[in-house]
Amino acid sequence: MVKHIILWKIKEDTSEEEKKRIKANVKKGLEGLQGQIPGLVSIHVQTESLESSTADLMLDSCFESAEALKGYAVHPAHVAVADSAVRPNMEVRMCLDFEE
Repeated sequence: MVKHIILWKIKEDTSEEEKKRIKANVKKGLEGLQGQIPGLVSIHVQTESLESSTADLMLDSCFESAEALKGYAVHPAHVAVADSAVRPNMEVRMCLDFEE
């Protein structure tokens, strides 16, 4: 299994109300990919965090293999969510991929 973890920071000038909307859209969009992408075992977006956190959102996903993760990266359903809900709203993205 391959874990794919992403941490995002929403753009600094975003209001709290808008941050809530962005978080909900990212969660709905990415978690909605379950069952659509070959090799995607699980996907969860964490939107709530403690005040000590320096990130706003976390994606915790698991794939059958590194090849499945590569397929996810270019899958049209994933690209559509990334281009509409994620990329326009984030100023920082950090990724950690590893084998379990």
